[in-house]
Amino acid sequence: MSNLSQTRTWEKYFWPIVATVLFLAAWSLSVKWSGTLVFPSPLKVEHGFEELVRKGLLWRYAGDSLRRVSAGYLTAAALGIPAGLLLGWYPAAGRVVNPLIQLLRPISPIAWIPVAIIWFGVGDVTAVYLIFLGAVFPIVLATMNAVQSVPLVFRRAGSNFGLSAVQVLGRVVFPAALPQMIVGLRIAFGIAWLVMVAAEMTAVDSGLGYLVIDSRNAGQRYDLVVAAIILIGLTGLMLDKVFRRIEKLKSVRWGFHHGS
Repeated sequence: MSNLSQTRTWEKYFWPIVATVLFLAAWSLSVKWSGTLVFPSPLKVEHGFEELVRKGLLWRYAGDSLRRVSAGYLTAAALGIPAGLLLGWYPAAGRVVNPLIQLLRPISPIAWIPVAIIWFGVGDVTAVYLIFLGAVFPIVLATMNAVQSVPLVFRRAGSNFGLSAVQVLGRVVFPAALPQMIVGLRIAFGIAWLVMVAAEMTAVDSGLGYLVIDSRNAGQRYDLVVAAIILIGLTGLMLDKVFRRIEKLKSVRWGFHHGS
């Protein structure tokens, strides 16, 4: 059994490395065979990374992006989770508010850029606001649906033990709904990260999204453009893995569909 486990662990890292090497080789050969002078080879992108590190831009821009997405996302979570809990707990209120949510939810946050610039000007506040818009509706809906999917018997059991309505919501319903809520929070963060890139291309003068558009405009430095794109993807991947690890925690996995 241990040998099988070791084999699976080995394959877990081996095949992604092989796929990455094959991708880089195909990329390099495609650039060489096409003779393009615009799209960079992997080696040029590596040099672009080194240039960004040497100039101190890599970590500064990455830090600016993380700061903005954290501010917008955490604000969305701080407002969206309580709103979703209340709307899920009081179905009548949920039915009243849901049409408005469903009306606003499909509107891309990118469409709000002109309005946001009028309201807040060009700067961090506009970017944070757009990130907030991208994340808040998925959080509200995921939390509301998670609360409504908790079996009624759970609430009745809490009431039978003498818990107040607030205690039932906090000590019974919230833990039971938490697994579904975490999934919604992870999806919302993915949307927030995408919106962050678009917002930084138009509303601010720093960050990874700004690096993409600025590198293209400043002498068409596509080596820096691709370097920024790769960094955006890697950062998003690492943050998604953090959420997936949180989903696997025993204290989080407690729920009616994870019960013994």
